[in-house]
Amino acid sequence: MAAISIRNVSKSYGHGAKANRVIHGVSAEIADGEFIVIVGPSGCGKSTLLRMVAGLEEITGGEIAIGGRVVNDIEPARRDIAMVFQNYALYPHMSVFDNMAYGLKIAKVPAAEIRRRVDKAAAILQLQPFLARKPRELSGGQRQRVAMGRAIVRQPQVFLFDEPLSNLDAKLRAQTRLEIQKLHRELGVTSLFVTHDQVEAMTLGQRLIVMNAGRMEQIGTPEEVYARPATTFVAGFIGAPPMNLLRGHAEGTHFVAEGDATLALPHAAPRDGALMLGVRPEHTDIGAAGGWALEVEMLEMLGAERLVHGHVGPAAFTLRIDGTRQPPHVGQTVHVAVEATHLHWFDPTDGRRVA
Repeated sequence: MAAISIRNVSKSYGHGAKANRVIHGVSAEIADGEFIVIVGPSGCGKSTLLRMVAGLEEITGGEIAIGGRVVNDIEPARRDIAMVFQNYALYPHMSVFDNMAYGLKIAKVPAAEIRRRVDKAAAILQLQPFLARKPRELSGGQRQRVAMGRAIVRQPQVFLFDEPLSNLDAKLRAQTRLEIQKLHRELGVTSLFVTHDQVEAMTLGQRLIVMNAGRMEQIGTPEEVYARPATTFVAGFIGAPPMNLLRGHAEGTHFVAEGDATLALPHAAPRDGALMLGVRPEHTDIGAAGGWALEVEMLEMLGAERLVHGHVGPAAFTLRIDGTRQPPHVGQTVHVAVEATHLHWFDPTDGRRVA
């Protein structure tokens, strides 16, 4: 096992004035045994960053160290990492056992040691009944477990996961998330996990690296990222549904959103002038007159809860209410009540958190 240091790492394709920079000075310190999730939308650079740690992409600038050893110029095979990809990349003509053992055979590990490692990994992943089967005889979830088993038997310092659950259906994704959590608890190997799925990120990661357009927007525990997003991007990306964000103007204990919707604040805003106010749907409710007026445009029944969608001024706005309550009807105007202790303030120019 080993810590990972990512120090001001950048990546560009091409040279000179026409170079396309896709990673902009990312820095992060990942502790030995930590499980880090790199999350962000498609095209944000998260897989590129992972591939640079793996050695599959050259680094344009900065430095990556694994276990205290700088690996910028070290080939992937000598970095002591194991990678699990989105596609399982199993050999179709080989059995599960042979797929898991193949890398060890190439490395000329003794047969008895190969058997011991494969049997141990199969037990961890509940693959013992399938060791003689071919990949075509397995479900998608079982194939992904074989791919993870192939990584486990190598006993690497670091596991790298590149969207390994994307090809699974929702039920299998949930089951495999639990297996990955149990796997990390048992092995304690430093892990980097890339996903665009915030549910995977929030449930798996001990800390999250939130990426946007090649930049690291925030790093922190899931609780920190959710409760105190550093930017409007993080506020809008983490959370389902995302945080409501309203542009407007603060004057003491009043906030006037675009469209002249006025909210009386329980205490003064952090500053007067242009601000962006954020409030999560679960920190809102339907209240008495005096809150923002919202015309109900759509309702979503999600079992234990209901989402009420509408607009406050020109901005889309969502409330989350208890599923057992009598809901408003589409076209009805309701008034939004917000919890005073859960207001978030951002600078409308650069999107950074103010308070």
